[in-house]
Amino acid sequence: MARYSPEHKEATRRRMIETAGRRFKSNGIDGSGIATLVADAGLTNGAFYGHFASKEDLVASVVSQQLTDQVAVVDALPAGLASVEAFLREYLSAAHRDDPAEGCPTAARLDEIGRCDATTRDAYTEGARSMIEAISRHLDEGDAQQTDERSIGIFTLLVGSLQLARAVTDAELSDRILAAAYTQAMTIAGARPGPATTSTQESP
Repeated sequence: MARYSPEHKEATRRRMIETAGRRFKSNGIDGSGIATLVADAGLTNGAFYGHFASKEDLVASVVSQQLTDQVAVVDALPAGLASVEAFLREYLSAAHRDDPAEGCPTAARLDEIGRCDATTRDAYTEGARSMIEAISRHLDEGDAQQTDERSIGIFTLLVGSLQLARAVTDAELSDRILAAAYTQAMTIAGARPGPATTSTQESP
């Protein structure tokens, strides 16, 4: 039997997490069976159980990794409101709204995460806390409590607005939801909002 290196095993595990993450965001956690998940990654059921104890274990790993990746994007932005504005435009764009598989894990799966087991919800809790802290670093003006409250306000506004924009069937209303959310998020951030746009930005 061939023995794989630790690097190969880690690469396989990461591929499984990445492909499962896209599938979960497109079809939902409940709508994605193990057979489909392993096929997406080019693996077998036996290989799956060599990396994860269960589907729930995979879900928790996906949630943790995707939020870690999203936080890393925000952390890598130059400090300041200009970066906040760029992130808001990107997040509240038509491109992001129309491509949930490559977008924000929170907006795509929040309702399902609330029904998951404690391990997955704990992983999400840590990721959400880290995301709020990452936003806070761009807003910090010396009052930690006020900064955190603004960051929570922005995060919840972004997620809820994107979910609503995806849910409605009226395209014009969907665009208006994204534009209004951008204006309000910029107000919370303490910056003067420029014209909102929903048609030219890439997904975060």
